[in-house]
This record gives sequence, structure tokens and C-alpha cells, in this order.
Amino acid sequence: MAYSSIVKPSSYFNTKLYTGNLSTNNITGVGFQPDLVWLKSRTQGTTGYNGNHYWFDAVRGATKWIISNQANAEANNASSLSSFDSDGFTLGGLDFINNNGDNFVGWNWKANGAGSANTDGSINTISTSVNTTAGFSISQWTGTEANATIGHGLGVAPSMIIIKNTEKATSWTVYHKSLGATKALYLESSGAPSTHVAFFNNTEPTSSVFTVGTNDGANGNGEKNIAYCFAEKKGFSKFGSYAGNGNADGTFVYTGFKPAFVMVKRTNNTGHWQLVDNKRPGYNVNSNYLRANKSDAEFTDIPFDIVSNGFKTRSTDTSYNGSGDSYIYMAFAEAPLVGTNNVPCTAR
Repeated sequence: MAYSSIVKPSSYFNTKLYTGNLSTNNITGVGFQPDLVWLKSRTQGTTGYNGNHYWFDAVRGATKWIISNQANAEANNASSLSSFDSDGFTLGGLDFINNNGDNFVGWNWKANGAGSANTDGSINTISTSVNTTAGFSISQWTGTEANATIGHGLGVAPSMIIIKNTEKATSWTVYHKSLGATKALYLESSGAPSTHVAFFNNTEPTSSVFTVGTNDGANGNGEKNIAYCFAEKKGFSKFGSYAGNGNADGTFVYTGFKPAFVMVKRTNNTGHWQLVDNKRPGYNVNSNYLRANKSDAEFTDIPFDIVSNGFKTRSTDTSYNGSGDSYIYMAFAEAPLVGTNNVPCTAR
């Protein structure tokens, strides 16, 4: 049994659905003050901004976004996300994330506010916001485009790191423990992993720092960079890999909890970053999914099960379950399989 000290995972991660109003929009019901908010229109599927994935965090400050399906630099608009609030966030009248009548999803993580400088690495961070209980931190630093280490504050080695140079158009650089520090993925791309020393200097993260190399996407010289670091926490988060079986009775992946959020990426070939959560209707057995690297509206055509102790693919589609294909995933819990209260979780 995967016992967890986090009895209520929604205190640290939660998905919030909302309807846009093209005016001041107070989004409540998140359950905590979020420090990373990722917003996406479910109904707009354009090639313009209305379909994009917008990331806001408390370290860079409200009103500033980066877009996971694009390599663009950071943008700033006072009418976007104007504040991180005690039970959610407030939006202005920007149609990209608050168009009147459109349906949106917001994925929310809790760190520790604006944070403070971390001096563990060879580069001191401008600020690092850390939640060691949930295994999540946000670090901002000024790059050197030379091999360096950055403090993450988690106290354990992160299993996944997502990095973006926020000052110019460069790819999002993704480390995942199942691929190792010799390889990187790009969040805005469906491409297979790239192998190069320039990403992470072929050096695995430690309990105090992660390493960046000479690639300007992760360590631009004189430019601000942001990293979202995730460490695995029993019964709350899981970062791993699995092999597809190419069968409609697909691969089952054990996480030790009932997932609230799952993101999957094929790694032996091209493949989209597929997103499923427990709030958007349709899962078990016909999931509504989005793609972190695409501006498309919500899809409903690839079955996917969320169960009490993991997830199960229900399709031969290569997005989740190609025969002999390799996949990585990140998952966060709705409920632990068994919490310290000894209450077992049940499937939907």
C-alpha cells in the first residue's frame, strides 16, 4: 500500500474549471493560494493566442506569462492574471484566458509565494519558492551560458525539471529522470528527445542543485531563466516511464494514488504531450484531453482510465500506447491509495 503523509493532495495541486466573462473574474475554489497557474481555453482551438497554454508564477509575478506550446519570450499584460489569491486567482479582461462564455481549465500548484534567493549553486538564484512537503519549487536566475549549478531547495533530487529562458524565443527544456541528464525534451514540441551535453552538462540533479549547460534555452547569458522542479512524493506525485502494448486493453501504470492529473509523452519517437485530469468530464473510459504543445481545443477520441491506484490506457493510439513504444509521465494525486488516516481511496 502507498501510504502518504499528504492526506489531502488538493491542498497542493488542484484543477479548476471556469467560464470566461471578459471582465474582472475572481476564480475561487482552488483551495490554496497558487504559485504556478497554467491556463488553457478548452473551447478555442485557434493558431492564435486564444488557444495557447499560459503559465503564470509567483516568482516572476502576476501579469507575466510564458506559453508552453510556443518558444516565445515572456509577455506582460495587466489585464491577464492580475493576482494570486488565498483561494485562487483573479483575471482581467484579456480574452486569451477569459473570453466571454468560453470554457477554461486552470492547473494550480502550491510553492511558497515569491520566495527568496538560494545560494546553494554556483549561480545564486534571484528567487526560489519552495514547498518541500509537496516536492515543488520555482527558481529564477540570470544565466551565464556556461556550465553551472542552480539551487532548487527541495532537499531531495527532483524527478522532473521544466526550464524556460523568459527573455527570448528559445525552446522549453525538460529533464525527466527516466531519460537522464544526457537527454532533453522540448515542451512546445512533439519531437523525440535530443541528446547533447549542452542541456544539463550530463549531470544528474542532486538533493540541493540541478546543473545547466551552455544551451541558451536553459541558461541564456545575461538573461532570466525560470525552472519548475518536481520531486516525487509518495502518494502525491509520481514521475516514471512505461512501455506501450498496442492493445485496446492497454498498459496499466501503478502510481500508488488516484491521479488528478496525468501528462504523458512518447519518447522513442515523436508524440504530443497528452494531458488528462479528473475535473474535465469524460474520463473512464472516454477522456477529454489537451496537448501541452498544441493550441487545439479539447479532444475526446482516445479512451483513458483514471483508477484508484494509477491509470490505464484504453487505445492502440501511439499518443499513449503504441506497440513497443516508450513513454514518460508525470502524475499528481486526487487521493492517496491509503493516507495516514487509514482511509482507502476508491475508483470513480
